Amino acid sequence: MKQLAIIGSTASGKSDLALMLAQKHNALILSIDSLSIYRQIDIASAKPSKKELSLVHHFGIDLLSPVQNASVMTFIGEYERARQCASVQGKNLIIVGGSSFYLKSMLDGLSKIPDFSPSTVAKAREMLIDLPETHRLLSRIDPASMAKISPGDAYRIEKMLLIHLETALPPSEWFALHPPRPIITGCPVLELKIERSILRERIALRTGKMVRSGLIDEVAELERCYGRGPNSMKAIGIIETLEFLDGKIDKKGLTETITTHTAQLAKRQQTFNAHQFDLAASGSAEELFPIATSLLQ
Repeated sequence: MKQLAIIGSTASGKSDLALMLAQKHNALILSIDSLSIYRQIDIASAKPSKKELSLVHHFGIDLLSPVQNASVMTFIGEYERARQCASVQGKNLIIVGGSSFYLKSMLDGLSKIPDFSPSTVAKAREMLIDLPETHRLLSRIDPASMAKISPGDAYRIEKMLLIHLETALPPSEWFALHPPRPIITGCPVLELKIERSILRERIALRTGKMVRSGLIDEVAELERCYGRGPNSMKAIGIIETLEFLDGKIDKKGLTETITTHTAQLAKRQQTFNAHQFDLAASGSAEELFPIATSLLQ
């Protein structure tokens, strides 16, 4: 089995390139996307169509209910399933990294986390009632680690507190004793680049198509079923549609706001990708296709 990853900003054409390569080179596709992983979120996520999904076996799509939370562990599990399936079937594997942070974590690896006893969990829950005080306490114990964590970051504060309570060590010492091990190895990373003005035009066209295809009805149904609390309901495309449903913006404003927020996301993705990956190649789809072909043969 050979594998490669394709990264790039939203609406850059990653999925189309991956699909063409997968069909030509007998590959499965693993989608690492923080929204396509949810069932029922089809239009807002711009996930591949049913026809496209039928052409190539995809992993990482329609896996979770909208009330569940996706994490790097979710995608690690999907990668292991995809890799095993590709190996058994004698296929290659193409990873499409829409959420590059998860891909980066899997390439760099994760440190082992200790098992937390019920008493540790109970004590942490009690201490986390006063989140600022817990942040101050951990900052005295492990100033280097906590300097990177804001006082309002409940998720990361809880993680650090649990490690400290369970091991009696500063979290940085625990991580030093348990260095990260890569989850994905032997996987060249290709970056799909697209000129900014063209990307902005593609984002606007895609947003208009999403609205015409029933985005408003999809989000209204999601809200009816799940409310506004789940993390999946705070994604770009959904949060703006909820503002439309509240009467805060009209349909034109809805399209313009989603387009603007998506373009801002694309810029953040480009910045992250430029600094976080050791790339095998970077270029247009036409430039990357022959490079990917040579890597998969």
